[in-house]
Amino acid sequence: MGVRVAILVSERIGQFFIDEDRVEYTEYGSGDKWVVLIHGQLMPRRMQQPLARAIAGEGFHVVTVDLLGHGRSDRPDDPVLYSMHAFGEQVIALLDHLGAAQAVIGGTSLGANVSLEVADTAPKRVQGLLLEMPVLDNALEAGIIAFAPLMFAARFVPLSITGVRMAAKMVPRGVVPFWAGIVLDTLNQRPASMAAVIHGIFFGRVAPGRKLRRLIQAPALVVGHPRDPIHPSADAAMLAEEMPNARFVEAKGILEWRMRPDRLNQEAIEFVTECWSQPARRTRKSVRST
Repeated sequence: MGVRVAILVSERIGQFFIDEDRVEYTEYGSGDKWVVLIHGQLMPRRMQQPLARAIAGEGFHVVTVDLLGHGRSDRPDDPVLYSMHAFGEQVIALLDHLGAAQAVIGGTSLGANVSLEVADTAPKRVQGLLLEMPVLDNALEAGIIAFAPLMFAARFVPLSITGVRMAAKMVPRGVVPFWAGIVLDTLNQRPASMAAVIHGIFFGRVAPGRKLRRLIQAPALVVGHPRDPIHPSADAAMLAEEMPNARFVEAKGILEWRMRPDRLNQEAIEFVTECWSQPARRTRKSVRST
């Protein structure tokens, strides 16, 4: 068995503006074979750093972005600014800012749904879709149960959110493991903007409807997790069945891509390579599980 050698890639932080609001992103690598990775709800873009580095190490130009209300981007308090459509427009604006005509668009949870929104709104900009844990028909109730209390606390008991934020900021990031640091960064919330984000997402269109999803022609790799109530594997498998050029890969567990990423990283790298090496080719639909 050959030894895989890690390749160091350049990393650069940039920003652009949506009206008066600042959006921050990180670029990994270089070139014109673009990949955009989007974080989960309330999480920072840094959660995609390991995958971004792995894909960029294969010669791709990877960008991770903090959507408005997340990470190090601005966090306005208006719920109107937070919707799947608005987030999709931010990703398209990022492509325009970077001068990227097309990209493989992907993400986790919220990021997967935003990727679908981009494919529906601007299909010619999408070279492929890398979708982990989409939130669709089977997940809405669990999502509301999970996030409604957070919105209530942010609206009516804001000191609870502020207190958690201050406690999280006291923990030095350099002394905790990577994913513990991501959790601490996720806890860095401001009550008004956090409530606005949750309100805007759950009271708008969560994802393109089934008829629209069936029209998405871009190649897609859909990753689902077993025993995940907020992101049922059934939603991921259903999405792969609906989209004409998608295939489904089942993770071994919720934490596989976080703790033992090699297998799924390789799936992602092979998919991105296929999207960019044969842009006219459409992948055949198949269902895979392990």
